[in-house]
Amino acid sequence: MLRYSLKRLISLVLSLAVASLVIFAVIEVAPGDPATFMLGLNAQPDTVAALRTELGLDLPTVERYLAWVGGMVTGDFGTSYTYRTPVAGMIMDRMWVSLPLALYALTLSTLIAFPAGIYAAARRGKPGDAVVMGATQLGVAVPNFWFAMMLVLIFAINLRWFGAGGFAGWDKGLWVGLHSLTLPAIALALPQAAILARVMRSALLDILGEDFMRTARAKGLSRRQALWRHAVRNAMIPVLTIIGLQFSFLLAGSIIIEQVFYLPGLGRLVFQAISARDLIVVESVVMLLVFAVIAVNFLVDLAYALVDPRLRQRT
Repeated sequence: MLRYSLKRLISLVLSLAVASLVIFAVIEVAPGDPATFMLGLNAQPDTVAALRTELGLDLPTVERYLAWVGGMVTGDFGTSYTYRTPVAGMIMDRMWVSLPLALYALTLSTLIAFPAGIYAAARRGKPGDAVVMGATQLGVAVPNFWFAMMLVLIFAINLRWFGAGGFAGWDKGLWVGLHSLTLPAIALALPQAAILARVMRSALLDILGEDFMRTARAKGLSRRQALWRHAVRNAMIPVLTIIGLQFSFLLAGSIIIEQVFYLPGLGRLVFQAISARDLIVVESVVMLLVFAVIAVNFLVDLAYALVDPRLRQRT
């Protein structure tokens, strides 16, 4: 298990190094100059040059890359060009919205998908299976921002159970904060639950056809007992993959939902930074999100080894 973990950890570090190079290179070749954008097209050349020096944009590319990477390793993400405040502080403020939102949505997605997938697999070919698969097909086809607008229309405007947007803040209490994130979390969770339920059903159906499942039934276990004792655990490997990918998507890909509900999260911060050509914020936030994706995949690999001992035996 230790050797397996070390191999995955080395892969994580190499992936982060490659990702940092790619992100920095893409930002470097992006058209436009932040100093010119901040001062306007009519700014004097000497004023633009002074601002570039102040922002460190006149340094060699390699030196700026090493300074950026070294700063991130020590927790220093630089200073925002636009707001003139530390980027780390901006990220932490927004993370307290995006991370709970992603976890909330992932929890709802899992709570919906697991029973739905298991129910559909246990009733393969029956009306219950057709209903679940039809609902998941609809969930996959409809984009999450449509769900968001329908939720606002029904629960915020008509029923007035929730606010139409904004975030009350955690200082108002846990319940108030979760209440503000409920509609966005549901909008994010529904499409992901549809995908996860289909994967769960497919994985279970593959397992139910295996020889060891027939052996379990021959030993006297009922279909329900064999399903819960043997099939569900063995079907968890592809499901864990999807859960890991979903968390990464929910954390990094909620820009549209944050715009719809006017949430001050990381997605909205990236959108604002791109609009303002605040490249240091874009680089830092994207790198942080890439780290989150790679770290989650690393944890999923470790979970594989815990669920399937055969992976530990191969290393």
